[in-house]
Amino acid sequence: MKNIKLIIFDLDGTLVDAYAAIASSFNYVMCKFGLKTQNLGVVRRLVGWGDLNLLKPYVSKSDLNNALSLYRKHHQVSLLKYSRLYPGAELLLRSLKKQGYKLAVASNRPSKFSRILLRHHQIDVFFDYILCADQAKYGKPHPEILNRIVKKFSFKKSQALYVGDMVIDAQAGRRAQINTIIVTSGSSSKLDIKQEKPFKIISAIMRLSDLL
Repeated sequence: MKNIKLIIFDLDGTLVDAYAAIASSFNYVMCKFGLKTQNLGVVRRLVGWGDLNLLKPYVSKSDLNNALSLYRKHHQVSLLKYSRLYPGAELLLRSLKKQGYKLAVASNRPSKFSRILLRHHQIDVFFDYILCADQAKYGKPHPEILNRIVKKFSFKKSQALYVGDMVIDAQAGRRAQINTIIVTSGSSSKLDIKQEKPFKIISAIMRLSDLL
């Protein structure tokens, strides 16, 4: 993999464990609307498609905009309280940056909250570019975000690597024709990930350095 110049990272489930923060904000909204709260395992499986899609199955269409507003206001605080970096994530990013790789973030999480996470955990300084679904016509698994990032740096797709944690990340990478590594720390099972046949599967983000 000596030809790689650009490494694109998903955020939730890949670099950052924000599941407890998401569950806290989700259940805050459920309580506000008199709806049943859900345990962390249920919420974890809903993550990855953006906050609107997180709430859609549980909140009526007429309440959805208000619910999303409540969720986002609460989430600004819960992210600071309950999110954490995965072990080795900061060290990995620091090392990759020192080695001269260009680093980018491709997330279905809204830009505002992606940047809150990056700043809070002091890893924003490592990234050359951040592109989220609210800045694109289509979110993942559509390849638009990945394609735009590669184009931003004027690299060939063979010079890029995408690292995510979900089935939709494997699908996005395949559709963008970018080699994709999936880490099993997120919300998709290893069995489901294997069925998508990504380039590589690793057990923890710190294992990425072993492949480069």
